[in-house]
Amino acid sequence: MGCVYRPKGRSVWMIKYRSLDGRLRWESSKSTKKSAALRLLRERDHASDQGILVTPDVGKLTFGESVKILVDYHTARDRKTVKLEARIAKHLTPHFGPNRLMTSITGDVITAYVAKRKLQARVLAARTTKKGIVIPERVKPVANATINRELAWLKHMFTLAVRSGKLLTRPHIELLPEHNARQGFFEPEQLQAVLRHLPEDVRPVVEFAALTGWRVTSEVLTREWRHVDFQSGEVRLDRYESKNKEPRVFVMTRELRALLEKQHAEHERLKKKNQVCPSVFFRMVALGRKGPLRPRPIKTISKAFKTACRKAGCPGRILHDLRRTAVRRFVRSGIPERVAMQLTGHKTRSVFERYNIVSDGDLREAARKLDAATG
Repeated sequence: MGCVYRPKGRSVWMIKYRSLDGRLRWESSKSTKKSAALRLLRERDHASDQGILVTPDVGKLTFGESVKILVDYHTARDRKTVKLEARIAKHLTPHFGPNRLMTSITGDVITAYVAKRKLQARVLAARTTKKGIVIPERVKPVANATINRELAWLKHMFTLAVRSGKLLTRPHIELLPEHNARQGFFEPEQLQAVLRHLPEDVRPVVEFAALTGWRVTSEVLTREWRHVDFQSGEVRLDRYESKNKEPRVFVMTRELRALLEKQHAEHERLKKKNQVCPSVFFRMVALGRKGPLRPRPIKTISKAFKTACRKAGCPGRILHDLRRTAVRRFVRSGIPERVAMQLTGHKTRSVFERYNIVSDGDLREAARKLDAATG
């Protein structure tokens, strides 16, 4: 609600309206045509109907200012921004320019950026000549997933700008198709073969991850004895320790209890020697020397796991394949999918379905059941 008028002695039309905060605002249409002023007033009225607080700076936001808003948003939520800032400074800022108005970044401009990135390549290996000239020897095209992460940051910048009332609209940004979902998993005999080739101090970590489907670095190695309750038979994951920021409980199976009791017996033996560490997998972590006594990883198991997989005859597998393996085992055991999602910490069914992989063995078992049903 407002009006348009032309001040005495001036040719440019002005608009007057009341914003969501109840304040009267005056704004120039920057046009000598009354129709342009009416169109601007309708835009402000529509923004108020959508619950958007319009400020005098609307439409004046630059790309550099929008990047700062995005960085501040992640910093306020205790998220690391080093990689985000570096990638934006290397790719997005040189293309769009720090002083470019966000209103001028339209769909065709974003499409041009995607086309430019598709023509670029990432240098995997290079050599330097005696004259200091760097010659790339191995290059790889920029993956769709890489470009999509950059487009996602750009989308978030527009979202934050609209939410803060610095922009009224945002362009449609379409992501590229990705085909990078991993499909690795272990059959029971393969997993046992890998465990046989693992070092003794690494084996309990891999067993725990395979039994629970929990993430090795952030959810397995960080377990302490305060998270283990033998009396109630539970292993807990506190809030904000998990990726989806929700607490989780895994009720012990016989195998898991035996594994934890063995670790606890060793913990008690070392405790009598005044060697106390609160971590369940104490051979994989050490207490920090500075600040509070918090466990920190002292070993990486990726290399040992990769070597064990190669010796077991299943090269190319990664630690995260243990998570997919646990999901398949839960579903095969007849556990309802909702309960299985609660055990592994999957929040959405779409992500869970990516882990519930059907193998050739599953298909052959289905064929045998069909044969048995038909006689």
